[in-house]
Amino acid sequence: MTIFKKIVDEEYLTISETKELLADIEAERAIDEEREMRYELARAIEHVNRFAVLDAEDAQNLVDELLELEKVNEATAYKIANLLPQDRDELRTVYAQQRYTLSGDELDEILNVVKQYV
Repeated sequence: MTIFKKIVDEEYLTISETKELLADIEAERAIDEEREMRYELARAIEHVNRFAVLDAEDAQNLVDELLELEKVNEATAYKIANLLPQDRDELRTVYAQQRYTLSGDELDEILNVVKQYV
């Protein structure tokens, strides 16, 4: 017998938004002393605590500003907000899977938006 899992819903989140959600889960689990935190959950909490640079509101504002740019789709905007690239080479790695390349001016335009938040 094979059990298939079905994706019910999908939503992009920044690391900062994920940090807030996991903090709520961690607080909920701390109340019940008998309930252990699974290894994966503990590692996820450790990861977001280490890598979340912006607060959730600033991260969402960054995503919104990136979405206003021509060559940035939703998935790429969230990826940029999570990675916060500092130079053209780091930003090019975000676009490495795309079928197009960005000009220097387009890269600089995206980096200028990111620099407002870092």
